[in-house]
Amino acid sequence: MASKKQGSATRALVVEDIKVDCVILLRMLRKLNCEATVAHNGKEAVDLFLEGKTFDIVFFDKDMPLMTGPEAVTKIRSMGATDVKMVGVSADYGGMEAFMRAGADMFVPKPMKLETLDSMLQEVIGKKNTSG
Repeated sequence: MASKKQGSATRALVVEDIKVDCVILLRMLRKLNCEATVAHNGKEAVDLFLEGKTFDIVFFDKDMPLMTGPEAVTKIRSMGATDVKMVGVSADYGGMEAFMRAGADMFVPKPMKLETLDSMLQEVIGKKNTSG
């Protein structure tokens, strides 16, 4: 499982408007020793980046009020955030195409499995440890 290796804990941002989905993902992230922050829509996520907050990985739901996940990915990437892993998460079959077109690194269908999440976090931790 992902763990706090050298340096700080992995910082994750969960961008999700459905409370139950948010709670499930937060519990899995905490189980894997991640620091997690929540944004309830894409605009809140963009605002966090505008405030100078940094994350190692961001999980975006697709359809949210104010700004969708793919719209937020496009805006955040255009702000120069290239080091953060961006993951689209949706039960929508058209979700993968929308996220990949927007500049996401990968797409995972809902419901996300703990093993899938752990594997993504291991990759992010490995990258952090070799670059930092």
